[in-house]
Amino acid sequence: MKQNKRKKRRVIPGFGLSLGVTITILSLIVIIPLCSLVIFTAQLSPAEFLKTVTSARVLASYKVSFTTALTASLINAVMGLIIAWVLVRYDFPGKRIMDGMIEIPFALPTAVAGISLTHMTVDSGWVGQLFGRFGIEIAYTRIGITVALVFIGIPFVVRSVQPVLEKVDPQYEEAASMLGAEKSYTFFRVILPEILPSLIAGFTMAFARCLGEYGSVVFIAGNMPFETEITPLLIMSQLQEYDYASATSIALVMLAAAFLILFVNAVLQSRSSKIVSGIE
Repeated sequence: MKQNKRKKRRVIPGFGLSLGVTITILSLIVIIPLCSLVIFTAQLSPAEFLKTVTSARVLASYKVSFTTALTASLINAVMGLIIAWVLVRYDFPGKRIMDGMIEIPFALPTAVAGISLTHMTVDSGWVGQLFGRFGIEIAYTRIGITVALVFIGIPFVVRSVQPVLEKVDPQYEEAASMLGAEKSYTFFRVILPEILPSLIAGFTMAFARCLGEYGSVVFIAGNMPFETEITPLLIMSQLQEYDYASATSIALVMLAAAFLILFVNAVLQSRSSKIVSGIE
């Protein structure tokens, strides 16, 4: 009996205390701030709420935010997988430096990133001049917004795929090669199913992060209504005009979209994990 009691001991304090601390932290940091959105939004009637969140300018900002975020996240899914593959499967000089550079978008203030990207991509910038020769404008267009979102979203995919890819045994690839499988077949039928849940997780986290991005986008977007105005900027504009009810209404829509994205992420990850594990 004494041995059983010793086995049940935990380094962390008991369940009751741990659960209480967890609920307190979640309430202060997550639940209460989110409830404030509902409280401020309740100041509007249902008709006023629908009118606010479906006005032409707001719908245009939804379109800009969702299309650029989706495009950037798809690019991040492909490029992030390639970067993770290189970092895991190859050894080369400067590998540790490159691996550390992946974290820069997390550490760098988003405003600094936005200013730097804008300076590079305007017509007088060295990247802007290069693309300007082909008649392509980057800064102050949706292309520029997508570039900024790719910058801030790429670490989510790399850091989600990298640890899973490290656990994939290269012997699976060798076995497939010995059986005559082509490289493309080996990747799509042997490797991809193993890393698919993590790739989906990285994609959805990057998508959710891109939807709410403000600092790095506001400088490069140009902020033209109906063209390059993102929803977070519109929310900020409403707050500056002290229209808290309208700002929180729009924010509530974006919050619902974020919850939906994360819910779909959880469902897809669960489904993919079951397929990989052979449960289904």
